[in-house]
Amino acid sequence: MDVHHTKDKGDLGVLKALADLAEQGFMVLHPMTEHAPFDLVICKDQRFQRVQVRYRRCDRTGVLEIRFRSIWNDRKGAHRVAMNKSEVDIVCVYCPETDECYYFDPSDFNKSVKLRVRPPRNKQQRRVKLAAAYRRVP
Repeated sequence: MDVHHTKDKGDLGVLKALADLAEQGFMVLHPMTEHAPFDLVICKDQRFQRVQVRYRRCDRTGVLEIRFRSIWNDRKGAHRVAMNKSEVDIVCVYCPETDECYYFDPSDFNKSVKLRVRPPRNKQQRRVKLAAAYRRVP
């Protein structure tokens, strides 16, 4: 699939997350509505967590930027709303370039987070969040 409609990208991200979470030993539950603030619910060891899945491509420098907001358009124009972090326990980001999912608690970050799929060319290590460190559910 070379070209994706936004909805197709979201569906692909959820399917990739579902498979990855099952491989990690989670029972995965899928809500019966698209209007929930989360896409999946996972359960392991009698602990339930709400997961919001995002599909993100990395930029030319190998960075995935995840902003904690929703954007949609209607007849009144474009709308942006900040994520209510109390409604989501985990954000899962599917990256098509790596074909992997990355997981984190959104309350650990402010308005966004940048994960590096490739190390910086200048060898910087301070304040760099390597995506590989986020491969497992926290």
